[in-house]
Amino acid sequence: MVSERGLQVLRAIVQDYVETHEPVGSRSIVDRYSFGVSAATIRNDMALLEDEELIAAPHTSSGRVPTDKGYRVFVDHLAQLRPLSVAQRTAIESFLTAPSDLDDLMVRTVRVLTQLTGQVALAQYPSFARANLTHLELVALAPNRLLIVLVTDAGGVSQRIAPLPVEVDEADMALLRARLSALITGRAVSDAAERLQALLADDAHSHDVVLRALATVVIDELGTFRQERLVMAGAATLARREQDFRGSIHPLLEAIEEQVTLLRLMSEMEADSHGLAASIGTENASFGLGEASIVASNYAAPSGTARVGVMGPTRMDYPSNLAAARAVARYLSRMLDEDEAAR
Repeated sequence: MVSERGLQVLRAIVQDYVETHEPVGSRSIVDRYSFGVSAATIRNDMALLEDEELIAAPHTSSGRVPTDKGYRVFVDHLAQLRPLSVAQRTAIESFLTAPSDLDDLMVRTVRVLTQLTGQVALAQYPSFARANLTHLELVALAPNRLLIVLVTDAGGVSQRIAPLPVEVDEADMALLRARLSALITGRAVSDAAERLQALLADDAHSHDVVLRALATVVIDELGTFRQERLVMAGAATLARREQDFRGSIHPLLEAIEEQVTLLRLMSEMEADSHGLAASIGTENASFGLGEASIVASNYAAPSGTARVGVMGPTRMDYPSNLAAARAVARYLSRMLDEDEAAR
């Protein structure tokens, strides 16, 4: 068990090490913080923290630095997050105001978050798996080629060009639109896909080659609504912070490129009662990301919750990064709620 003063000493070590990138000694703690005790007493507290493997000496006779376990205890005992400045809050609002569509909003979200934190910013797209289809539109590009547009009540919009086996005119297209709309609009994404699969399996429609061609394309496009997606910004920050990583940054770059690992990690992180989550250093070893930390905040979307956060080295400003993720998540939730109310 760590005493209350021990936690305060740990907090001081984390804060100073994050700020200076230099090992922290007892004398600097006494000079910078008002503990009201001697350097010898602080050294004793630091020895106890070292026994608990919360801090370690990178070199003989040096000061101490936090371990991954120490960062975890620090995050778990955060009394409060560092509040964002007026300028930071203004930046969030101005950056996220009036996006053209959901994709634009998500891209703006990660851009402002990486600017606020100096870390790689990550944002999960809202899940559209439980969303309902509200609109289907067919747009003629050529007599034998149509653009299919699908819209959900959760803000998802998808477009796909469909080549047709025969040419169709305006009257044919209107009929096709009506038949497909009757099948899928007002239905959940999964239900709509099942109804179209049933249509393809029904021999009664085997002669409707155009309808079947369109149904096949729509089924494939509905599958994209059920896929988890991640948008990121700030990968270049890893190169600027390479000295903060004990090993190679290549596993992080590979995870950014492939996304699957990060999607799993973001989804599996356990959030606290405020919707905040952190996964630190060796806690990510099973994902091949033992050199990195990720902090995130839940945000609310019409179809459920998703997460927005940042990834960087374990030596990061956890209170500020969590506060930035929370502030961006709250604004993102509000934007999506207002968009839903306007539909």
